[in-house]
Amino acid sequence: MTVLPIRVLGDPVLREETTPVAAVTDDIRRLIDDMFETMYAANGIGLAAPQVGRTERVCVVDVEGAVYALVNPEIVQAQGPKSKAEEGCLSIPDVYGDVERPKHVTVRALDRDGVPFEVSAEGLLGRCFQHEIDHLHGKLFIDYLSFLKRRSALARWEEEKDQYPGFIRHLKPGAHVSEHPDEEL
Repeated sequence: MTVLPIRVLGDPVLREETTPVAAVTDDIRRLIDDMFETMYAANGIGLAAPQVGRTERVCVVDVEGAVYALVNPEIVQAQGPKSKAEEGCLSIPDVYGDVERPKHVTVRALDRDGVPFEVSAEGLLGRCFQHEIDHLHGKLFIDYLSFLKRRSALARWEEEKDQYPGFIRHLKPGAHVSEHPDEEL
């Protein structure tokens, strides 16, 4: 497994619509393994293919031991009251904001072997699913912020972005890079 460079805000790949995966191949399984390795090296709980410069519709999640590789995921149901919680993103390091999302979601996807499954989740896991699936459609958590909060988050990013030449964040295996590991999606 390989730790991949993470693309950060400003890289156009983060705003692109991903391409559905036609078949789960060894290449896709290798991508999934590398994405898990990268997510763990960044001390995150979720990672989507665009964040590592890929355009396949793939994301990985590990929230408190609930581990999922999701190929072609889609939210088939979002219900219940919305809840607001702080989110961060491995592609926008050290920037956080409160995002309101549906409390409960049901997601349909293929697993790493191409087997279809459905999973329902709420709390941090449900939030993580929504955050990562948004990435697959070119949407970032900052898009949900109010004008003033988004402007503040982008000002904070302006202070940080020079640390990532070429819009790339390089990690080392096992590196601890965040004060907020449970909020880096």
